Amino acid sequence: MADELIDILNKDGKLTGEVRLKSEAHQLGLYHASVHIWFYTLNGKILLQKRAKDKDTFPNLWDISVAGHIGAGETSENSALREIEEEIGLSIGEKDLDFIGMYLAEKQPSPDIFDNEFHYIFLSELEVSIEELTLQKEEVSEIKLMSVQLLTNHLQDIDAQKNYVPHDPQYYDFVLKEITNRLT
Repeated sequence: MADELIDILNKDGKLTGEVRLKSEAHQLGLYHASVHIWFYTLNGKILLQKRAKDKDTFPNLWDISVAGHIGAGETSENSALREIEEEIGLSIGEKDLDFIGMYLAEKQPSPDIFDNEFHYIFLSELEVSIEELTLQKEEVSEIKLMSVQLLTNHLQDIDAQKNYVPHDPQYYDFVLKEITNRLT
């Protein structure tokens, strides 16, 4: 995966004015920002992506519809729109993004990667068939639609959990509740 310049944040999520390579931020455990975009359908399904086998963190695991780091000087909205187009080939407008909040995740996915990220989380209704999407093979190996209920069941099952990126249970609860609220 290509390295990229990202803004460094303090533990409160505020810009420090420092810009580093993403690889340096992960090596040093510096705080930085990412976008998470969850696509859902009005019939209660969520678009999930399987991370490519060559990803440095959580390869071959099912994850959020689209996610990526916010580039240096980039807004979360612009980053979200860019990542959506890059990863699944879908072009949407800023009005189609529904910002639901920010979540701090502090993880160590491998001995030499310290991933301290403020996730800017967006929801968006998926209005096209998944067959119309074009996957960025370096990032995404597969996509599928799954019901909110089935995903919830998988996340509560010790064996099934192993197939998903290990986000905090509170994170998943927050996002799935927000999606469910839009379906009622």
